[in-house]
Amino acid sequence: MNIHEYQAKELLAKFGVAIPAGYAAMTVDEAVAAAERLPGPLYVVKSQIHAGGRGKGKFKELGPDAKGGVRLSKTIDDVRQNATDMLGNTLVTIQTGDAGKQVNRLYITDGADIAKEYYLSMLVDRATGRIAVVVSTEGGMDIEAVAHDTPELIHSIIIDPVEGFQPHHGRAVAFALGLKGDLYKQAIKVSGQLYEAFIASDMEMLEVNPLVETTDGALLVLDAKVSFDGNALYRHKDIFALRDESEEDPAEIEASKYDLAYIKLDGNIGCMVNGAGLAMATMDIIKLNGAFPANFLDVGGGASKEKVTAAFKLILSDPAVEGILVNIFGGIMRCDIIADGIVAAAKEVNLSVPLVVRLEGTNVQQGKDILANSGLPIVSADDLGDAAKKIVAQVKQAA
Repeated sequence: MNIHEYQAKELLAKFGVAIPAGYAAMTVDEAVAAAERLPGPLYVVKSQIHAGGRGKGKFKELGPDAKGGVRLSKTIDDVRQNATDMLGNTLVTIQTGDAGKQVNRLYITDGADIAKEYYLSMLVDRATGRIAVVVSTEGGMDIEAVAHDTPELIHSIIIDPVEGFQPHHGRAVAFALGLKGDLYKQAIKVSGQLYEAFIASDMEMLEVNPLVETTDGALLVLDAKVSFDGNALYRHKDIFALRDESEEDPAEIEASKYDLAYIKLDGNIGCMVNGAGLAMATMDIIKLNGAFPANFLDVGGGASKEKVTAAFKLILSDPAVEGILVNIFGGIMRCDIIADGIVAAAKEVNLSVPLVVRLEGTNVQQGKDILANSGLPIVSADDLGDAAKKIVAQVKQAA
């Protein structure tokens, strides 16, 4: 689960992290009121969407010459104008794709006199089972280019969560950033605070870009992007309450109601599979046969008829879907349950696209009999390779 920048900063502040003063705003008047609470004379108006690259982004409605989603404002009138430009309009960034995201929230912060920008992030390193602290002296909007063109400027410090954050980890961060004196001490302190927040909140990723050195010698977290481990949110009800469903794909929200693992993709063949590994293999073999999957969908190992029906309807809700491939290996999952769900869903939504089903495992013959006797134009497949060839051929024929 992702949260907005202002929410991330409020969370980090609870762990003592130094951040500039700022307030969230949902309307233009609230943005002006927020600026009036700040000392000034420089204010920053920041679009709040779940995507990076806001500063270089463009608003669809404002034309190519308009400023981006993060703007400096020298007066309260500037704040009002910038808030008016942003709220309700669609911001397109390198991470949103061409569709962009509508800006419904703003964050009005106090300006900072920046002497130097740095990069600092923390994430779970799955290769080692530890926490990686990634830092660079080249923070700011072009960090992706830095990582691509000059990877030697990116440094990683690995922390064993059993050992926890130790002073030598903080010193390694400060050294990698080239800091000395009081800034050196501040880097040790802030990296420890960030690590504490990362662990205590079950974060998957924490990105501070930029971490800035101000002209008066302070280290401030100027921006923060945070995502959490969804499997741990049951023990963080306060964090779960920060969820902004308007930033999420409606289909993925619907899937979460039925505990379905669903991710929309850009292809035209819908997939319903039980098991993440089998789902990945199914998507791969669709591509191998010259087509592209429209989604990742794992119904899990113990799905009910109702859950399967919901999954099937979810796939068909995507107008890009021109065919469906169901690939089920019945271990815990029974093939007859899957078949019942497929038939019920297909009848309920008036199936109008080709459907190929490959069943194997527990009660497979009962499942095949249910499909065969359904009266629906369902094509059976003997194995995964056969299923992929058949659905690709069916879609091409239908086109």
